[in-house]
Amino acid sequence: MLDGNFARRKLPLRDKEYCIWDTELPGFGLRVRPSGKYAWFVRLRHRGKHRRITLGASDELDATLARSQARRLLAEVALDGLPKRVVVKATPTMNDFVETYWPDLARGWKASTAARNRDAWRRDLAEHFGESRVADITRADVVRWRDGCVGEREPKFNRAIPVLAALLKYAEALHLRRKGSNPCRGISRYKRPAKERYLTPLEYRRMAKELREDEEAFPGEVAIVRLLLYTGARVSEIRDLRWDWVKPPRLVLPDSKTGPKIIWLNSQALAILEAVPRIEGCPFVFPNRKRTKPMLLDPWWPQFRRRCALPDVRIHDLRHSFASTAIMDNVPLATIGKLLGHVLPETTAKYAHLADEVIADAAQRVSGSLAAAIGLGR
Repeated sequence: MLDGNFARRKLPLRDKEYCIWDTELPGFGLRVRPSGKYAWFVRLRHRGKHRRITLGASDELDATLARSQARRLLAEVALDGLPKRVVVKATPTMNDFVETYWPDLARGWKASTAARNRDAWRRDLAEHFGESRVADITRADVVRWRDGCVGEREPKFNRAIPVLAALLKYAEALHLRRKGSNPCRGISRYKRPAKERYLTPLEYRRMAKELREDEEAFPGEVAIVRLLLYTGARVSEIRDLRWDWVKPPRLVLPDSKTGPKIIWLNSQALAILEAVPRIEGCPFVFPNRKRTKPMLLDPWWPQFRRRCALPDVRIHDLRHSFASTAIMDNVPLATIGKLLGHVLPETTAKYAHLADEVIADAAQRVSGSLAAAIGLGR
């Protein structure tokens, strides 16, 4: 039996190294080198191949510890391929996890997205999962949370579930959860009726009238809304506009919801921008009163739409109305997608039913004319 006493003996040296095998643990041995150095090793067969693993020098590694390491390696090889019990180490609570790792996770998001997701965690997720340990959250926990959101909280669930999924996915990357264990995978969101609101010609006229009346008191807000009407841009793309990005006949945005974007300006939009005064030292086209940030449309917009008798119109509906008007003018969907800055054709496809209505209306007019021509009446 190879032990410490044996390793301390002055063993005979040879021109080439040789091995002394242990009589109790097959594969465990002591290698004697011509230099007089002794080293513990273990010889094993792994997946059809013989390997010899050096465990350490005899004067640095205790014989008992070397034997224990050899036994562990031989056991691992013998159990290779058999199911193993997953051992999950103690993990922090979700509150601690978010506090520690949120800056790392949010670094890949836009600032507005990071702020919105942080609000979703604080308002909708922390009360349910904050005290749970990262590795302990199960699919049943997520399903119970989902079922508790039936009714008025359904929109909040739809906004918050991607945030929870992102947090647990990052926990997997940090080995705080087993790979592929994200309990949010496959959890369906609540189906909500699509909010599609399009301005009619009469509503356009009412809005135009109120814009003219507010032009003197709220010139910046009025200019923003008019640009939204003429360009179909997102509100943040016009509200946060900088003079460096204004390159007539287009706006060249270095970043947007879908990345860098070009917004083409028609003659009406160009005239609006030309009328906006430049403020020396201020980069924003529409700054706030302190000239340090872009202006906000609240609380002006809610009051304005009530005066227009349009209390249900969101400012984003101006973008939908732009697309609707383009379809009524027979502009192809692909072109509308370019104007709106859609990356995927599927995003523009939601307006396809409007095109069907235009075609149906045209078919009705043609059939009516034909009926009149052949004396069948309209």
